[in-house]
Amino acid sequence: MMSATESGPSTLLLAQPRGFCAGVTRAIEIVERALQIYGAPVYVFHEIVHNGHVVEELRARGAVFVDTLELVPPGATTVFSAHGVASAVQRQAQAQHLNVIDATCPLVAKVHSHAQRYARMGYHIVLIGHEGHDEVVATVGQVDVPVHVVATVAEVAALPFAADDQVAYVTQTTLSVDDTRQVIASLQQRYRQLVGPDVDDICYATQNRQQALRGLAKDTQLVLVVGASNSSNSQRLREVALQQGMPAHLVQDETGIDPAWLLGVQRVGVTAGASTPERLVQQVAQRLRALGTQAVYEVPGPEEHVVFRLPLAVLRRAA
Repeated sequence: MMSATESGPSTLLLAQPRGFCAGVTRAIEIVERALQIYGAPVYVFHEIVHNGHVVEELRARGAVFVDTLELVPPGATTVFSAHGVASAVQRQAQAQHLNVIDATCPLVAKVHSHAQRYARMGYHIVLIGHEGHDEVVATVGQVDVPVHVVATVAEVAALPFAADDQVAYVTQTTLSVDDTRQVIASLQQRYRQLVGPDVDDICYATQNRQQALRGLAKDTQLVLVVGASNSSNSQRLREVALQQGMPAHLVQDETGIDPAWLLGVQRVGVTAGASTPERLVQQVAQRLRALGTQAVYEVPGPEEHVVFRLPLAVLRRAA
């Protein structure tokens, strides 16, 4: 605890953009509409997005989160999470006659499409991403050929392909252009016939949030990233701050703030992962005000106007 003579930072800088991206907004709305249209329970395969607060709020309204479809009764309404699912999961849902509503982020679905096309063309597939992440598991399971997951230049060096082999890469959407640049460059050096998606196919939200944080970190002494520990993009934001030479902590909400972090700090920056509700950011801001922060500024950044269409399954019934 701080003593009476100590106080928190005098200034709080809020990164812009931060928090929910279009894919997360769409996924949560799909579950909310499914509960309104079909009634509880609505089953959700995996966490709809990686944020415990969002999951608990939806659970309280009747969503049931499962990690296997064996726990879903035949014919039940089931939502696939924003991270996507493997083809085997889709086939199992059909076999159980589930009423499936697919909340896969359209940018993730685009990665699936690229991987499937490269597989049909006979390319060896490399997926730049983090082994075991829900999105990576889904993408690997969307093609009928082996997929080699790499996250580092060293892992590229260990790939078993010859220099003249046809190799194609796709990327996990929660990585940015900066995250993948060195790995892609290493692939390009090793494989003469390498192909991959355009830079425009990288998730806009991940890139925007990282760029905003880099600008923010130049004017702060400490960075707080609001997000869940299992959120890949939230963890990456913390890493970006550390790479800028800035002390940084990941907090799920305001209760995660240790006042000792703030000793001697006058300017603190706050951002949030793409699956973090804005209300959690505001609760963090309120906690900092209680610790002595007096001035709060929004740091200008790119405005995001991306909106993804909802599935017909929830549009038609709502209409």
